[in-house]
Amino acid sequence: MAGATLAEIAKEAGVSVSTVSKVLHDRSDVSSKTRAKVQRLLERYGYLARHRAAAPALLRGGLIDFVINELDSPWAVELIRGAEEVLHGVGMGLVVSATHGRTRAARQWLDSLATRPTRGAILVVPELTTAQHEELRRLSLPFALVAPVDEPAPGVPWVGATNWPGGLAATRHLIALGHRRIAIISGPPRRLTSRARVDGYRSALEEAGLPFDPELVRYGDFTHDLAHRHALDLLALDRRPTAIFAGSDHQALGTFRAAATLGLRIPEDLSVVGFDDLPFADWVTPRLTTVRTPLADMTALAARMVLQLLAGEQPETTRVEVATELVVRESSGPPGGARPSAGSTSS
Repeated sequence: MAGATLAEIAKEAGVSVSTVSKVLHDRSDVSSKTRAKVQRLLERYGYLARHRAAAPALLRGGLIDFVINELDSPWAVELIRGAEEVLHGVGMGLVVSATHGRTRAARQWLDSLATRPTRGAILVVPELTTAQHEELRRLSLPFALVAPVDEPAPGVPWVGATNWPGGLAATRHLIALGHRRIAIISGPPRRLTSRARVDGYRSALEEAGLPFDPELVRYGDFTHDLAHRHALDLLALDRRPTAIFAGSDHQALGTFRAAATLGLRIPEDLSVVGFDDLPFADWVTPRLTTVRTPLADMTALAARMVLQLLAGEQPETTRVEVATELVVRESSGPPGGARPSAGSTSS
């Protein structure tokens, strides 16, 4: 059993995987008899040697895992930046893993935890199940969630954004410009962020006495490709929308592309509002009106939560929502009218 897993070692020792992990990381809440038995097996299968080789990183402050669905976007870069700045300031390192939306990849990451000197985790992976969260607890690993798929159970630390007010502000802005037929392209319907943005959109319509038309609502995956197809469908309607509120800046880019394909001008023929305010929002032509989400602030807060838990302290609150802000640029204007002046208003 030269390549034995920690689960196999735990079975041979007659203990749980979390007990093996505690022995590997020299935690105190294991009896001396059990510790000796597990240490012998860890030594036999080479785990102790690998763990000692990684020990210098732990002595310098240790490592925090950052687990995210995908890495190939400015959105991911902003999230990583916020956590890295906080951890760098306290002499800790950040280890980044991508699951690419695969449950198996998340499972492999969890299986690897006990073999590395990881001291905590920041999770931007909504696919993690309740059972996997419980496994993190059994491993005594402090963690915080960022933008979870749904509201976590009480006591689980998490950071999100004020998505409902953001959707409300974006739609109010378009209504104030004179738009009456406004479409929305949001993210996956099961995501809390997607539902909240659509709910904010719907509330703004109701507030203005405008009907909520399901024909004008599309759900995507926060990427530009699917948003492009949705925008083409919306713009092919007999009564096409004069404005589209996109649930992400990437979806706004897909909408830009669809408008260009159909020969529509932005904002003269179609106004577009995004969500996130990623760096490219200020570079595209026309510059994108969007709802700013302080992504780096979100992961910085999550990192501070993990550090508090590592210090044996409880965060003042386990639920934090950072404020969003509408940033008005040139991609939104009156239907068929002139472009507005740039500026910003808080949501």
